[in-house]
Amino acid sequence: MTHAIPIRRALLPTSPAPESGSPAAEAMRFYLTTHKRHWIKLTDVPLFLKSEHFAVAATLYPAKGPYAVDSGGFSELQRHGYWTRTPRQYVEDLRRIWECVGPYDWAAQQDWMCEDLIIHGGTVGRTVFVGTHLSVAEHQRRTVANFLELRSLAPDLRIAPVIQGRTVPDYERCVELYEKAGVDLRAEPVVGLGSVCGLQSTREGSAIVTAMAAHGFKLHGFGFKILGLERVGHLLASADSAAWSAHARRRPSLPGHTHKNCANCLEYALRWRTRVINAIPTQHQMLLTNRSAA
Repeated sequence: MTHAIPIRRALLPTSPAPESGSPAAEAMRFYLTTHKRHWIKLTDVPLFLKSEHFAVAATLYPAKGPYAVDSGGFSELQRHGYWTRTPRQYVEDLRRIWECVGPYDWAAQQDWMCEDLIIHGGTVGRTVFVGTHLSVAEHQRRTVANFLELRSLAPDLRIAPVIQGRTVPDYERCVELYEKAGVDLRAEPVVGLGSVCGLQSTREGSAIVTAMAAHGFKLHGFGFKILGLERVGHLLASADSAAWSAHARRRPSLPGHTHKNCANCLEYALRWRTRVINAIPTQHQMLLTNRSAA
């Protein structure tokens, strides 16, 4: 039996009113991405965690600070070429997370990424992408259809729509699909910007972010790194990054740490996050904690 969960708007990320109607003047919430779900009880820094890591856990800990939930779509499509969890199963997972961990800022929908590897398949190192072998247009259609289904199944949950594409015209067409379906993206607290992770530091990636921000959407950038944040971080309402782990894997452990490297180390992740934020130009600085965003 499921229970309706009231949306407490006061818990959503808030920021000062933008100057001249531009999202650029808003502060950004920077989520630290991790697969270590127990970190939720150890830090009040905003965290970004996959729903599947919560779903397989026998014990869930109450969150100490804000967090958002990733649907895990990249891994699902990379491994299988389709979603193995139905929308109804995903909604059940989200309800359990909300009830056991606490209210999350938002949860990403089960979108369909449009990267070439996801669509066509291939191999990167030891990672094999099976490929969906569908078109970008079909991925967009399925993305919008999934959001409508999730919203129908759980109108009380904070599920964020995601815009997908490969080029600026692609993303514009995806926006049109949402509009035709009756979804007002400007009214959504968060709109995910998918498939830009590999393009974020390029001119093409900057053009996509700029074009979508011009619509007035409160954008979340998935998997952003330092160069991407320096270029377009001021246009985003929020972003997440797991780049700290790869960064740590290539370097010696912190003094006094006995593990081989700090790729799974909270202290290293928090230090990295602070360095990243300090590296952003002052006018593009992001809010550090939930208290700053309140």
